Amino acid sequence: MKKLINHPEAVVDEMLDGMAAAHPDLLKRLPGSSVIVRKNAPVQGKVGLVSGGGSGHEPAHGGYVGSGMLDAAVAGEVFTSPAPDQILQAIKAADGGRGVLLIIKNYAGDVMNFDMTAELAEVEGIPVKRVIVNDDVALKNKQSGERRGIAGTVFVHKIAGAWAEAGASLEEVHRIAEKTVRHVRTMGVALTPCTVPAVGKPGFSLGENEMEVGMGIHGEPGIMRRSLMTSDEVAVDLLNHILEDLPVKEGDQVSVLVNSLGATPQMELYILNRKISKCLQDKGIHVFSTHIGEFMTSLEMAGCSLTLLRLDDELRKGLEAPANTAAWVQA
Repeated sequence: MKKLINHPEAVVDEMLDGMAAAHPDLLKRLPGSSVIVRKNAPVQGKVGLVSGGGSGHEPAHGGYVGSGMLDAAVAGEVFTSPAPDQILQAIKAADGGRGVLLIIKNYAGDVMNFDMTAELAEVEGIPVKRVIVNDDVALKNKQSGERRGIAGTVFVHKIAGAWAEAGASLEEVHRIAEKTVRHVRTMGVALTPCTVPAVGKPGFSLGENEMEVGMGIHGEPGIMRRSLMTSDEVAVDLLNHILEDLPVKEGDQVSVLVNSLGATPQMELYILNRKISKCLQDKGIHVFSTHIGEFMTSLEMAGCSLTLLRLDDELRKGLEAPANTAAWVQA
């Protein structure tokens, strides 16, 4: 295992220190915790937004803490849900007197721990609502709740954060976040596995000419293993899976997010986007904005995911609103 770390057991703690040191004008780390909060938290009179999950997906989630997005992000150990006591610290730090929305990716540990903490916070007098993101179309059975939350979560952060910043109530922010979840779909491919520092070896193996289609961001198996495809073939495959599931028609507007899983350079992401853009244009679907880069990674995994967000006026307004965070760059 080759990684630029000191000790495997210290990676999360040292990462959070480094993040806080890099962006002192935007965020800070709560002492003795794994919680990153916006510099001026809590913002009085504003609904607080809290998200988080296992580390290893940076810049998610701490990179989205700041005005117009999250008020706090809580980091678990690598690929491990944060503990309820840490989540409760994040909720308290984000509460500006109008309640807190929890944005949760659909993994059993995250859902259980965030739900448990929401009950604790309400006992302490903090109104809490939650939204569960399940944008991964690789898992077809959406009604059963089995779908994972992956890179589409970033759009939920952005749009819910914009409306919270604008002064919307907890009920309104929750409604808009739920709408965003209904309008967003994602699917990814992996070219290489990743290595959890504490484990020291890859979580799965791929042959030199193999790729995993539809895997999760923790290295979970995909829906198929295929021979390596060209960029154009990958773009068409991902787009077709998404459009089979997302009700988009000619004349609709979408926002596109092409996400590196950690080791895929922007050159390859732009080549992928070239074909995605052409396919959408051919279908009469208007691309309102395109976001290229690392948004939700899987350590050093090579590969990418594609996210489409179907827009209406309310969602577009949230996407257009300004945000000031370490990782979000306005398109």
